[in-house]
Amino acid sequence: MNKQELFDKFIEFMGRFAEIRAVAALRDGFIMTTPFTICGSVFLLLANLPIPGYAEFMAGLFGPEWTAPLNAVSGATFSVLALIAVLAITYKYVEAEGCDAIMAAILALSTFLIVLPPTVTATGGVVVDNIIPKAWAGSNGVITAILVSFVVSWVFCYCEKNHIGIKMPPAVPGGVAKAFEALTPGMVLFTIGAVVYGLCHFMGATTFPELIFKIVQTPLQGLSDTLIGGSVIAALQSILFWAGIHGPNVVGGVVNPILIANSLDNQHIIDMGMQLAGNPDAKIITCQINDVFIKSGGCGLTIGLLIASWLSAKSSQMKSITKLASVPGIFNINEPIIFGLPIVFNPYLLVPFILVPLLALIISYAAIAIGFMNPFSAVQVPWTTPPIIAGLLLNGWQGAVVQIIIIAMSTAVYFPFVRAQDRAMLAEEQGDNAGGDDHQEEEGQPALHN
Repeated sequence: MNKQELFDKFIEFMGRFAEIRAVAALRDGFIMTTPFTICGSVFLLLANLPIPGYAEFMAGLFGPEWTAPLNAVSGATFSVLALIAVLAITYKYVEAEGCDAIMAAILALSTFLIVLPPTVTATGGVVVDNIIPKAWAGSNGVITAILVSFVVSWVFCYCEKNHIGIKMPPAVPGGVAKAFEALTPGMVLFTIGAVVYGLCHFMGATTFPELIFKIVQTPLQGLSDTLIGGSVIAALQSILFWAGIHGPNVVGGVVNPILIANSLDNQHIIDMGMQLAGNPDAKIITCQINDVFIKSGGCGLTIGLLIASWLSAKSSQMKSITKLASVPGIFNINEPIIFGLPIVFNPYLLVPFILVPLLALIISYAAIAIGFMNPFSAVQVPWTTPPIIAGLLLNGWQGAVVQIIIIAMSTAVYFPFVRAQDRAMLAEEQGDNAGGDDHQEEEGQPALHN
């Protein structure tokens, strides 16, 4: 098998992987959590604006507890992300199967609550019961939420498609009939939840989320929080998009839960009164690194391509697509340049399209590692926030400076490849013009020359 065949097999495999029901549900479910994380970020940002003297100014106006209402919002969004995820993922999975999605999502929520720890130990060793522990309903419970969602979705759809359940007479209203049909999958799922809880409690003196966090989530977060792990994420996104598959969607469907958990872990460090800068427990590779610094202007950092094109393009085709794609590119929408130039399966642009995000990752990673830029907390910005402004909001002037450096780097790397592409387009246009002149002359008409 030669290299081309091997590459084709890889792309074919990734295309099929993206179509797996569970992967699509994971991707779409976490997209549904976006309003909660973005809105929560706004309040978290207002409580922690990176402006010297801001906190003291607000405390002088509203008192020392001025952040309490703002933190209450983040506590109802970030701190219960696993609860939101279990609802959203189950809903998307079951909806795609054509079954009763809302009922399945509610069953998934109950099943998730069954396996959660029922108590927390307060300061002084006091055990408090009858609570929902946010420690496991947030980032630490994300992988458990995913597993519960998949199990509930499969059991619920199996029961509904195979008509396993209590059937009501046709005269019974539809809403009542659906409620009774959910009794059987509900009993099955709650029994599974109770058995899992009992096994973990009596045999391991632990709970299911704690067990999953220890043996699955912690290793995955550790693997993602490395330069190699980040490089694999960045490279895969670009390779797939170059091959016509929406790489960020495919890769993000799998890695976004882990990257979000990394940023929420950093927020937990801040909430405990510690600094992220220089803290060995702080995570570097988070969702902000991927969304804001590796993909400025869109996947492949194509904002550098656009700037290089504005500086050097001579062909009409390159000039036209650059004008068309520039405004969307400022807001990180690069489908016009990806499919309009195109970049997809374009040999001129394969190397920079993969190389630039990798270099951006190295720059961002180094900026945090040397202490120039702080690791990221739970604060996020909408993905359409223009570069430099996004860096400024997330990490102060240091974030803006790093983004400027990355954009300059991407422009420099793209420049020779854009010129090569532009020369090819220009030669094609001149050939077409010459062909048109010859055609006119053959028909006995005078050729028009400038």
